[in-house]
Amino acid sequence: METTMLKQNEVKATPVPVHIVNAFTLEGTGGNPAGVVLDADALDESDMQSIAAQTGLSETTFVSRHPTEGARLDFFTPTRRIAHCGHATVAAFALMQAEGRIADGPTSKQTVDGPRRILVRHGAIFMEQRAPRYLTQPAWAGTGVTPAEVLAAVGLSTDLLDSRVAPQVVDTGNRFLLIGVANADGLAEIVPDLEAVARISDALDLVGFYVFAVTSGSGFAHATTRMFAPRYGISEESATGMAAGPLACLLHDVLGDRRTHFVIEQGRFMATPSVSRILVDLVVEGNRITGLMAGGEGHAVRTLRIDPKTQSGGRDAFSSGQQSQ
Repeated sequence: METTMLKQNEVKATPVPVHIVNAFTLEGTGGNPAGVVLDADALDESDMQSIAAQTGLSETTFVSRHPTEGARLDFFTPTRRIAHCGHATVAAFALMQAEGRIADGPTSKQTVDGPRRILVRHGAIFMEQRAPRYLTQPAWAGTGVTPAEVLAAVGLSTDLLDSRVAPQVVDTGNRFLLIGVANADGLAEIVPDLEAVARISDALDLVGFYVFAVTSGSGFAHATTRMFAPRYGISEESATGMAAGPLACLLHDVLGDRRTHFVIEQGRFMATPSVSRILVDLVVEGNRITGLMAGGEGHAVRTLRIDPKTQSGGRDAFSSGQQSQ
């Protein structure tokens, strides 16, 4: 009996395959890597958090079966669960398409706060986001956060801002603080105070700061961006689909750009650039945005094998949210 129990206790957990998939790539390059675990039905929340921490990417998604939707997706940063993640959604469905599990056409995902539509179209994955909600600076009064603190957190002075739009929170499923700068040179100058960004993100219940410059469609994009989310363990990442959606809404509603298709660039100004392309299609009825679909392409680059019962003391080379391969 003792020998049998010893053998049982010595059995190690089976390593879980974690596929690294670059999402929102530009002609097959750049993008933002996400971890994707398929067939995750047997994993509990502590397993998922452990795997995400060891993978060390900005987000890892866990794909399991769902009785009414195409798949259930659970998203984890290295430090906590997050309700939605754009690039990890693109990564997951791109991988499922590459493995022949899904075909072109409509499908859906179930998340912790309900279902969202997914569209697979010509190799790109598009995901549904809600109609935008805007919170301007007067709405922050009860939080104690001041405009000066916001600018100091990203090292910007007022003369670098886009004078047409004040920093404001936009929510299409996740909340981001959007800050417009006058030109891309302002993005290059940002040196964030990550502790301050995290503190303000807590106070305003944000995923993070999304700083942008309008490019008027020069090159391939209508805007170029940077995203900082230290509250979720992300110093900076190279593509954020759940932030590009709010930005497209702001460009349309606040800055008066009435197009309904936007191309958002991200990742160009990181320490190690990884340029990403995010596509956003707005659904407009009358003059009101009623929803949107944001998406892009994804490409698998490698597979790790991780024991969920191992505790991670830190994050690996992927932790910045940049491509590393």
